[in-house]
Parts: sequence; C-alpha cells; structure tokens
Amino acid sequence: MLDRISAGSIPKKHHIAHRVDGEVMREECITRRGFDAAYSIVYHQNRPQAQHRCEVEGGWALPSAESPAKQLAKRHFKSPELRAGGAPLSSRVPLLFNADVVTSVVRPTEDDPSYFVNGDGDDLFYVFEGGGVVRSIFGDLRFEKDDYVCIPKGVTHRIILDAGKEQYWFHIECLGGLGLLKQWRNETGQLRMDAPYSHRDFRRTEFVGPQDEGIREVLVKRAGVGSGFHGFRYDHSPLDVIGWDGTVYPWAFPILNFQPRAGLVHLPPDWHGTFSTRGALICSFVPRSVDFHPEAIPCPYPHSSVDCDEILFYSRGNFTSRRGVGPGSISYHPMGIPHGPHPGAYEASIGHRETTELAVMLDTFLPLHATNAACGIEDANYHESFIA
Repeated sequence: MLDRISAGSIPKKHHIAHRVDGEVMREECITRRGFDAAYSIVYHQNRPQAQHRCEVEGGWALPSAESPAKQLAKRHFKSPELRAGGAPLSSRVPLLFNADVVTSVVRPTEDDPSYFVNGDGDDLFYVFEGGGVVRSIFGDLRFEKDDYVCIPKGVTHRIILDAGKEQYWFHIECLGGLGLLKQWRNETGQLRMDAPYSHRDFRRTEFVGPQDEGIREVLVKRAGVGSGFHGFRYDHSPLDVIGWDGTVYPWAFPILNFQPRAGLVHLPPDWHGTFSTRGALICSFVPRSVDFHPEAIPCPYPHSSVDCDEILFYSRGNFTSRRGVGPGSISYHPMGIPHGPHPGAYEASIGHRETTELAVMLDTFLPLHATNAACGIEDANYHESFIA
C-alpha cells in the first residue's frame, strides 16, 4: 500500500450518514489483516452485499499438489511457447507455485467480459508486452509496457486491453499480500530519500465517478472452496461508487523508474529489492552501471542460496550470465544446489562498465513446484548447459 488518497464525494468522518440528494450512500470497508492494517472506505449508491448467486464463465486451471514431481535441477521454461487467447480473468497459466506465491504467464486477447475479484491474494503483473486499463470501483488505472501493476485482494475490477497490441504479462499472485520494503520507508511511512523509488514514481487510479457498463456479473476466486471460482450477479452496476478514501487501491509502477545501485564490487540481489510478499522478495534488474573496482567481476558470482528458490523472468537486454535464454524465458534455480553464470561468462564480464539487462526476479523461502504446463515448455538441456 502506498499512501492515502481521497477522491469523489465522502463525508467528514468515517461511519456517519453520507447523503446525496437525500439518499444515504452505502459504506464498504476494504480492510487488511482484519481491521488492523491498511484500509479504504468506498461509498456506493447501492448495497454492495446484495448479490445473487449465479454461473459466471471464467477462471483457469489452479495449481495443485498433484503437479508432477521432478528431480532437483536448474531449469529453463520457454514461456513464448504458451498459446495466447481468452480474457485476463480466464487466461492465466500457472507455472511455479508454493503456499506463498503462484507465478503465471498471461497472454490475453480480449477484454474481461465480467468483473473479477481475487479473494486469495494481491495480483502483481509485469507487463512484458501490451497495455490497457484496469477499471475498478476506485476508477481507471492506465498501464503500459514495462509497468508493474498491482490489484489488491478483494477489489472488484476488470481489465480492458488496448486494441491491436500483443498482450504478454508475467504474473505473481501474492497470497500473503504485497507491499514495499520496510527499509525504504521512514517512521511516518513516507518513502526515504535514499529509497530506489519515490511516491512520484507510482501511478494511481483516476476516479471518474459511478460507471455503468451494463455488466452485472462478478467472478470471485476463492481457492479451496468448490471449484475455486464463484459467480455472483448484481441488480445494479458494481461500479456505483461516488467517492472513496484510503490506502488500498490499484497502482502501477514503471520498472524503469527503479533506481539501481552500483558498488565498488558486485552487490547482492537484495539491493534490487522492489516489493515484498510473505515468504518472498521481488527484485527489478534494470539497465545500469556496474561495479567500478578496476578488477571487479560484474557477472553474478556462483552462489548456494540454501534457503531460497530463485526465478528470473527475462524481458530484454544482454543477459551476460546466461546463454540460451531470451525475452520471455523463465529460469528456475532451486535451493540445495549452487548456481551461477554459464561457462565463460564470469571471466568475460571483467572490464564491463554497464549492463542492459531488464528482468524480474523472485526469491522464495519455500520450495517451488512446477505445474504440468511448466513441464510442457521446459528446456530439457538447461541443467547440463552449465558444464561446458
């Protein structure tokens, strides 16, 4: 959660009657950790709890413990081989997951036909290709290529795609919530001056008042209950909001706004930390100057991160530590065995002064499991490629 926003028409205090043209508006509190953490209060023209149960098309194949067991190995998944098609609320393809996060690739080709609510976690998208609008009860949020887009848990929304653009997104479902790193905030919650981003770098929703697109259906994801996807219908538009305030709302952050650091010698990945979630750290690797010691080795050193599994989604640029990967590649390096650059890359990096790589990294403390879809796009020769 970023900072407090107030938009539209709201009363002077929480939980008092807010009348518009003599009618009392309906307050909806969207809260975190019960009532102990961040929250927003939204004012509806109608009762948000007045829902009919119904069938709503959508949803995707949720990952399960029955995913195929694999031998411990370094792995490479070629996500460009996944087919495009469908709306965002039905076209996610989960690839690697544990109890804290689910990583997917999404390649939608049409707008969401109904509204969607993730009742399980915060959704973080990295827009590898494409653009569009997240339309929610908080207003419209524009997103573009190279944006991170966060849609908090419990927010009614749908995604509208830009016409004529290929859409290709890397997605992390954060089952324990998503936030900025604590070390980048001061005691008032403001982002510090030495943080790798500022509040100015984030885009918030633009409130446009009540909207009625003629859509009444909402698909809710709540895994572990029935099929995991549940349909509801309203007699009115779910976007009947006249105003709101709070710190829970969708936002976008362009990855190239991340301010990288360089040191005398190679800095550990924590310095690229961008977002945190339960059991995981999300990092941004952006074009930057590299180490300035005359004998520095800019290429990442081989390491045994015995407490972390690591995923890298490669966007573009020169990936000096890897060969055989390209845009859309996903590498997976598990805890328990060392990993590092491909043969020749370590020595060849000496003397380099910059890197053009652009990538998203995820380190998790719980082991990740591969789905059947991931196994179907795996590069079977990747582990042996580190030998010679």
